[in-house]
Amino acid sequence: MVKSKIKTIFKTKKNKPKLWIVAAVLFLGVLMLVSSLTIAYLFYYWGRVYPGVQVAGVSIGGLTIEEAEKKLKEEVDVPDRIILKNQSQEHKIPLNTIDFSYDYNKSATNALYLYKSTSALGDVVNSLITIYIKPNLPLEINYNNEKLKSALSVIAGQVAVEPTYPSVQLINKKVVVEKGKAGQDVDLKSIENKIINNLSYSVSSIVEIKIVEINPALNETETKETEQRAERLIGKTLSSTFEYSQFNYGEVLLISFIEPRGGYSEEKVAIEANKIARNIKREPQNAVFKFTDGRVNEFLPAKEGVEVNEESLKIAIIASLNELETEEEKNKSFEIPTTKSPAKVTTKEVNDLGINELLGRGESWYAGSISSRVHNIGLAASKFNGVLVSPGETFSFNEIVGDVSALTGYKQAYVIQDGKTVLGDGGGVCQVSTTLFRAALYSGLPIVERRPHSYRVTYYEQKSSPGLDATVYSPTTDLKIKNDTPNHILIQTINNPKTAHLVFEIYGTSDGRVATVSKPVVTGVSAPPEDLYTDDPTLPAGTVKQIDWKAWGARVVFNYKVVRNGETHIEKTYVSSYRPWQAKFLRGTSPAI
Repeated sequence: MVKSKIKTIFKTKKNKPKLWIVAAVLFLGVLMLVSSLTIAYLFYYWGRVYPGVQVAGVSIGGLTIEEAEKKLKEEVDVPDRIILKNQSQEHKIPLNTIDFSYDYNKSATNALYLYKSTSALGDVVNSLITIYIKPNLPLEINYNNEKLKSALSVIAGQVAVEPTYPSVQLINKKVVVEKGKAGQDVDLKSIENKIINNLSYSVSSIVEIKIVEINPALNETETKETEQRAERLIGKTLSSTFEYSQFNYGEVLLISFIEPRGGYSEEKVAIEANKIARNIKREPQNAVFKFTDGRVNEFLPAKEGVEVNEESLKIAIIASLNELETEEEKNKSFEIPTTKSPAKVTTKEVNDLGINELLGRGESWYAGSISSRVHNIGLAASKFNGVLVSPGETFSFNEIVGDVSALTGYKQAYVIQDGKTVLGDGGGVCQVSTTLFRAALYSGLPIVERRPHSYRVTYYEQKSSPGLDATVYSPTTDLKIKNDTPNHILIQTINNPKTAHLVFEIYGTSDGRVATVSKPVVTGVSAPPEDLYTDDPTLPAGTVKQIDWKAWGARVVFNYKVVRNGETHIEKTYVSSYRPWQAKFLRGTSPAI
């Protein structure tokens, strides 16, 4: 029964084949035909550009790289210049000035690999897409980008109108706000993109110069707010310190930092921070100590290398400005942020005398001194450089400086003698004694003998309060200082005639003492007498020569205190009584020759 059914199923009518067999044969035939055509198609386009592909409008479909490169060379129009237009004005950039050229080989290679895939079916589909969409590729170009930017900058400089940016200044104690004015700038990036696009597609159209208006001007409300901010900084100061360096900013500079639309100019603050960084930066300094015949002939203390953190400094300046503007505080000070690196050779390693660290420092300025006085200051200061003082020893200024006369190299400069100012050998030596006196005070050493000047001398009040001077005149007036530390002390001098700055440094080993010098209090100020004119028959008539200078009288008091291990070691009040000083002139009476 089963066998008969199977025979029935496979039984054909009149011996004809079944339909599914015919369909299968036809399908296989079609598949083989399509495969053959696909293989033939892919084989043909294996090293050729897909049909429909263009480069800068030039059709290169079906071509090899070599054929496409040749056709591009023949059909692409190579421009010789770029033309830019602004209203009625034209600007030209010759292409040879920017080293321009087309890369036809690379352009053809890009076209060849357009839409190429890793599958045969994908390649066929992609090639059909190119026939439909006809992609237009840019030409590969070579040019010097820096030269193009430079040429565009020159043109922009001729077209642009520089805006005036708002600013604020303090002029003659009055806040002046510059509102600013509108200007025009050139959109260089869009112009550059348009030029590159035109060259890439071999388009010779003129490029319009795109103008962008810039209007930074303040409105009335912003102007008023800026003015009010500036007024809050009038009379205020800002200072930053590091070691013995101090950088001070007054109201004029503080106000100039204001950014009219809020905050402060980071650019201006960064410039100031960089100035400070350049002033403070130093490499590590190894110690040097050469001792001969009781004197140190060469000494360099070990110093750490210093690098200023400019970003942190900028932040500190801006933070201080904000505080000054929003608070009632008149003065603001902060430590400059630094990074330090140690010296390889320390001061302690190069000597066994206890010269290990800086104990104190004194300084003075002498701007305006005549040349002979400057010479005398340098000569007298050099006598103290390298002087060693033993523990318990009291040293005398006059003994160290020695004979002060023309015989020892001193020149004539103004000195106070017998109640008047006269030219005498060694004028300026008191600048040196004054500076040493200050160094001894800040080192916490006992001052055994000191005498102030008869009247206030302007040199000693340059960047200093009055009352911190010490006069010397051998053999009657001396400056004596005692080394009451357990180790030797070393005196070092630094004199800079260019900046009129004298420094005394005292080195030794700290025993924990801390010196305090109070701010001098000035009382009993009295005006100088009227100018005195004296006839002088040795001078031609009509000639007036000043021989003495006026000074205000005053009583100046400051307290000197030294504390060691919680106990007061030295406590002394210094009183300086300066009498008013009269300006004196010689008036010539001799007949003119």
